[in-house]
Formats: sequence, C-alpha cells, structure tokens
Amino acid sequence: MFKKILIAEDHEMGSYSVQKTLEDLKIPKVDYVYYCDDALAKVQKSIREKEPYDLLISDLSFEEDHREQNIKTGQELIKKVREIQPLLKIIVFSGEDKPRIIDSLFNEYQINGYVRKARNDSKELKKSIASVYINENYLSLDLKQDMKKLNSYEFSAYDITLVSLLSKGILQKNIPTYLENNNIRPYSLSSVEKKLNSLKEDLEVTSNEQLVAFCKDIGII
Repeated sequence: MFKKILIAEDHEMGSYSVQKTLEDLKIPKVDYVYYCDDALAKVQKSIREKEPYDLLISDLSFEEDHREQNIKTGQELIKKVREIQPLLKIIVFSGEDKPRIIDSLFNEYQINGYVRKARNDSKELKKSIASVYINENYLSLDLKQDMKKLNSYEFSAYDITLVSLLSKGILQKNIPTYLENNNIRPYSLSSVEKKLNSLKEDLEVTSNEQLVAFCKDIGII
C-alpha cells in the first residue's frame, strides 16, 4: 500500500473524510494542506529530500481568502505537479459531477482516479486508493455510466447551438428564424425537429426539457 500521501483540501469536512479513510488503511505518512501553493511546495520539498509522495489526493475547488495564492484550482495544481513529478499517482476528490470535466481530468491531466464527494464517499475513496495502487484507474460505477453516455455521442457545433437556444427559452418553432438570421444551416423547421428528435433518441431522453437538463449536467452547455 502507499506509504506517503499528500492531501490538498480546504474544507475540514472533506479532510476528515479522507483522514478517516487513510487511518482505516493504516497509511504511515499523511500530510494535509489547505492551499494549492502549499501542496506544490510540499511536493517540491519531498523531491529535494529524495522522499517523494506516492499519492496526491486533491479537491478541484479552493475558496479564496485573505491569503493570496498563485495556484487557485485543483486543475492548476495537478498540472504543476505533473511537470515536476510526472509519475505521481493522483486522485481527485471533489463535488464536481459534470462528465465532460471529469473526462478532461483523465485525458488532459492524466489523473488516476476520481471520487465524487457524497454519502458513503469514504467507501469509494478506499476502492479508488486500492485500484490506483495496483495501477488501475478508478471511477465509480454511476459516473462511468454518465461518461459512457457522453462519449457515445459526438456533439457538433450545430447540436450545441440548438440545445443552447432551447436552454435560453427559445421555442423549437422559433429556432429556424434565429438560425436563418445568423446564417446557420440547415435552418428549416423540419431539419431542426429532425436533429432534436435524433439527439433525444441517442441520449435516451423524451423531451426538450430533459435534453437541456442532460446537456447542462454533462457540461455541454
């Protein structure tokens, strides 16, 4: 099991959940920081002393306070850490649930695991740590299902435009006028209806309202 872990979390409740999990796993060395700048400094120091961390567990959102910070988000922290310790294992522990954002964390930031803050998140953390330790990426089953739905459909700019217009309260029958005025083709009502129906069928929703809600949830709009 991991011997040395760094936790970057600015809320005590989040730290408590992680702390309880690591105590159960009997991790011998655990450091906690409330700021991203401090987390990066800890990683740098551990490398200089030739005692690097095995795992970083980080939130994504860090509230601003009286202390000025150079690194303001978990994404920025992960990017900086990857530059100086590319092979460090990283698990994100966050309340964020938008599949598009989670997808980018794995693909762009090369994280190893993602756990959403929720009821019973200690159990998910244990699973994620165990999986990442044996070099397996971890994502909970419910998030995997959302990611599968996101990746099963490639949204075009036209798709996003139609759903965005619906989200702004524009009626489906009035969308063609907007498209024509902005020289976006195809702008016939039949084309709009066909595309929206196709989207709903592919994404397994039954109404325009559900379509908009789904796209908001996954971060498309």
